[in-house]
Amino acid sequence: MALNYVWVAFFLVAFVVALLRVLLFGDTAVFGDMVQSTFDMAKVSVDIAIYLIGVITLWQGIMKVGEEGGAVNYLTRLVGPFFNKLFPGVPKDHPAVGAMIMNFSANMLGLDNAATPLGLKAMNELQSLNKEEDTASDAMIMFIVLNTSGLTLVPVSVMAIRAAQGAANPADIFLPILLATYFATLGGLITVAIKQRINLFQPVLLAWLGGFTAGIAALLFYLNGLEQETVNTISNAAGNGIIMFIIVAFFALAILKRVNVYETFIDGAKDGFSISIKIIPYLVAMLVAIGVFRASGALDYLVDGIAAFLRLFLADTRFVDALPTALMKPLSGSGARGMMVEQMNTFGADSFVGRLACVFQGSTETTFYTLAVYFGAVSIRKTRYALGTGLIADLCGIIAAIVIAYIFFG
Repeated sequence: MALNYVWVAFFLVAFVVALLRVLLFGDTAVFGDMVQSTFDMAKVSVDIAIYLIGVITLWQGIMKVGEEGGAVNYLTRLVGPFFNKLFPGVPKDHPAVGAMIMNFSANMLGLDNAATPLGLKAMNELQSLNKEEDTASDAMIMFIVLNTSGLTLVPVSVMAIRAAQGAANPADIFLPILLATYFATLGGLITVAIKQRINLFQPVLLAWLGGFTAGIAALLFYLNGLEQETVNTISNAAGNGIIMFIIVAFFALAILKRVNVYETFIDGAKDGFSISIKIIPYLVAMLVAIGVFRASGALDYLVDGIAAFLRLFLADTRFVDALPTALMKPLSGSGARGMMVEQMNTFGADSFVGRLACVFQGSTETTFYTLAVYFGAVSIRKTRYALGTGLIADLCGIIAAIVIAYIFFG
């Protein structure tokens, strides 16, 4: 429902702004620009869809090999002690524990098809422990907020769209996204822990959170002191190297388990092809709406207004042009994807704005959608502070994305 309102609002606001431009300034060409943008953005949608079909098909196949090879199970065993401390109200041997860890592991590996059913299973298991059937429990809220922080190791669709938009190195946003989404997750986790009075200074939690945070802070401090060209070189090498390592590791684990790698890849790739085809109508719908919104001048007025306000406090406001993607993401994943494409199309895939929009897209999650699906599946009406803490996680991701983009992209 929220997506319907957002989509219609783009057209209505665009029409009103264009009409005012005609009446006040005599700009009669604006309606022609808006109509032309519908054709232009429809063409862009098809161009991107071609890349998406190939890349998503490829990666769904690779992820299927990783799943069958035991990558998800290894992650489950690795993070088990950490998650037991975050969910003190859930018994260690309860089925909810395994479902939650499998869901997080699948999300980190980009296994969206596997992640959602596992997430719904986890919510059902958590509901079995819930004393108030229509009210979200503490464990549910922690689970939901960690989901909305969107921690993902391989941002496949973002890299595919960057390739379609002609980026010199589509993977150059890999490391910035990984860092930004970590801070989104950390922000959400700390906020919920404070609300639930979970002691984050327990040795297991402190070791995990303190170790990762210290390592990332040290990395950012090191990169911030380097020349921009050196940072780009390190980022590109690390991003591409990690991606290749994941592929080789998945294949190696599968071979060790005597999995038929080729047939497993084909099975996963078939799912990827189906997913790619389903994305196309949504991509066309949102890109055309956003194109009309920009052609009318409405998007420029919005961005200029935000920039004028922020200039009262900041000297560099280049990041403002990418903010529409960040503002759209909690409402609609497809809407944010369309906004990201439009910004790359306008400013260039390798521009600061184009890259930052990609980091925004990859570092946060569709909070409203996630809450609606997961809570709706178990008939939860009273969500307590889940929305607020989820949006705080998004805000942490947005702020981190801006800071990290300046470090990596200048």
